Amino acid sequence: MHINIKRILFSAIVFLSLQVSAQQHFTDSLYKVKTRETLNYAEKDGQSLYLDIYEPENSFKDRPVFIFMHGGGFGYGTPRNEDEVKLAKIAASYGYVAVQISYRLTRKDQSFGCDFDAEGKIETFKLAAEDFLDAVNFMINKKDQFNIDPEKIIIGGSSAGAEAVLSAAFNQDLLFKDAAKYEHIKFQGILSLAGAIVDKRYINKDNTVPTIFFHGTADNLVPYATAPHHFCEKNEPGYLILDGSRSLASKLKELNTSYMLNTFPEAGHEISGIPFKYLKMVFQYFDEVFLNGENQQIENTF
Repeated sequence: MHINIKRILFSAIVFLSLQVSAQQHFTDSLYKVKTRETLNYAEKDGQSLYLDIYEPENSFKDRPVFIFMHGGGFGYGTPRNEDEVKLAKIAASYGYVAVQISYRLTRKDQSFGCDFDAEGKIETFKLAAEDFLDAVNFMINKKDQFNIDPEKIIIGGSSAGAEAVLSAAFNQDLLFKDAAKYEHIKFQGILSLAGAIVDKRYINKDNTVPTIFFHGTADNLVPYATAPHHFCEKNEPGYLILDGSRSLASKLKELNTSYMLNTFPEAGHEISGIPFKYLKMVFQYFDEVFLNGENQQIENTF
């Protein structure tokens, strides 16, 4: 009788193990989420810049990390916006170490529109990208504390945050006099919600990163394709051409890099919001492409 009980218990354990292995670690809510931990990653211009870390309750080594940057026109917003917190907790429940970061809001109480000169806009992108890269570097240095695999870094951002993370990935050589200090940072994937960069020509075979794009074709702030930021007129100080999601996806396609372009016809800048309706699709792509290296070039119209 005692032997039979052991056999039954052993069989049950094997069955449960097979069930867990059949589930994809990073596409199902398998884990409880620990209490948020907040750490300062830098002191700049008299500001303490912090990041909020949401960990899954598991003891796995070499966990992927998902680092996200909120939007707000570089003038407002917080990593503790309700939707950003919800996104982080969902990612952590899937097994990611999820991080939401604060950064210098250099346009606080100031315009970021057509009356703000183009050079100032580029400097704004640069400072935000620098803060983002410093936050990523901070997490890499904490890899042992949080059981993070530095070769499994996925980044994301919304609106201004998307502009910053895309710039950090693709426009370092344009924005920084010396980008060598960040050359050890490698990204496995990007989630861009209504983002753009100054110049897609800086994307090459050495710095391509698989990317998921969400964008509305009628976005009048951040262009869907290639057009002026805020659609400013040529004679206005803030006239600056940006390459948006459509143009960036075409560039990645040309370079045979994976991408998913999610287009929303006639939609505006509201597509910069967290796409909760499509998160299952997003995390499936994270798993298959970003973490497991599948080559997928997908274009969806919703």
